[in-house]
Amino acid sequence: MLDRTLRSHRDLSREQRQALAEALFNVGLWRRRLGFLLGNTDATPSALLFAFLHGLAGVPSGEAARFSGVGAPLPLSSEEPPSLALRYSLPDWLAEHFSRELGPAADDFCAHLNVPGPITLRVNPLRTSREALAERLRSEGVETRPGTLSPLALHVVGPRPNLYGLDSLREGLFEVQDEGSQLLGLLVEARPGESVLDLCAGAGGKTLQLAAAMENRGKLLSYDPDAGRLDRLLQRCSRAGVSNVQVLRAPPEGMLVDRVLVDAPCSELGSLRRGPDARFRLEPSSLSEPPRVQRDILARAGRLVRPGGRVVYATCTLNRAENEEVVLSFLRESPGFRLGPPGAGWLDPSCVRDGFLFCAPHSHGTDGFFAAVLERGNG
Repeated sequence: MLDRTLRSHRDLSREQRQALAEALFNVGLWRRRLGFLLGNTDATPSALLFAFLHGLAGVPSGEAARFSGVGAPLPLSSEEPPSLALRYSLPDWLAEHFSRELGPAADDFCAHLNVPGPITLRVNPLRTSREALAERLRSEGVETRPGTLSPLALHVVGPRPNLYGLDSLREGLFEVQDEGSQLLGLLVEARPGESVLDLCAGAGGKTLQLAAAMENRGKLLSYDPDAGRLDRLLQRCSRAGVSNVQVLRAPPEGMLVDRVLVDAPCSELGSLRRGPDARFRLEPSSLSEPPRVQRDILARAGRLVRPGGRVVYATCTLNRAENEEVVLSFLRESPGFRLGPPGAGWLDPSCVRDGFLFCAPHSHGTDGFFAAVLERGNG
């Protein structure tokens, strides 16, 4: 919808296009809260835009009516929304889930789901340093500040730039990656000369991170059931100066490696702030179906790691059934493994909850992530 609208209004200035994009994004995001303000769950898009501009953004009613095309200002409720779901524009069942998961912190967490996440970059140590990258980006008109959790992270400061137009990106100096996501790769603690498997590689961002940690020395295997993603990974490897990645076209079997990263497919509740529609596309089954697949993937990872090796199991969701319960089930069925301390000596203690990595928008400014370090004994 946004692309269509922008294409049909090519005369808009850059600032006008940005304002239009933000308005449409927020109408989609806040649709339940806006319906409450209007007293109408089937309100027209123009009415929803008016409710957003006047009721949430504070634009005077006459201007909001003119901008949204409703003719005259519409009456809006002055009452506080009575539920977490209406307050932060969530499906009822999802708000109830967050209340169970987070208790008193659910309100703060849900508030942060409606605030755009930062643009975070991960420096590529094969090409440059974080300090040198910051200087290079400054010369290209992009201001940044260092991350506080990952030594590889830079947060973009100020207006959102066109990163894909930068020579520094084309030269492979950095990747766009949330700071919490960077922590997952760091937990693997991959070392030069080892054998490492990225079992759910996706588009390959963490594969590139692991390759840099290994300094291109050793064997880095990357598998994903989506062959197209693996093809794109090879292109990204070339740009990033990565030379030790071997793409696997079939599920790995009959091998033993030093370390395995399982960035498991999940319900992705931790990244809901990245798009206005994701929360409304979910169903309760989105939370109950993944654990079966996750248990199977984690069991496979356990069979592939050598004695004395490590598996890191991770998700980008807040759902104990996909996180703690999957890990504890694995430990019950795999007596040779134990839960290891996440990031001993380098991970900020605030990111550790009950022996697992846990970070979230309201507490760390990252997307929501969970991870467990599983160490296989030598016996």
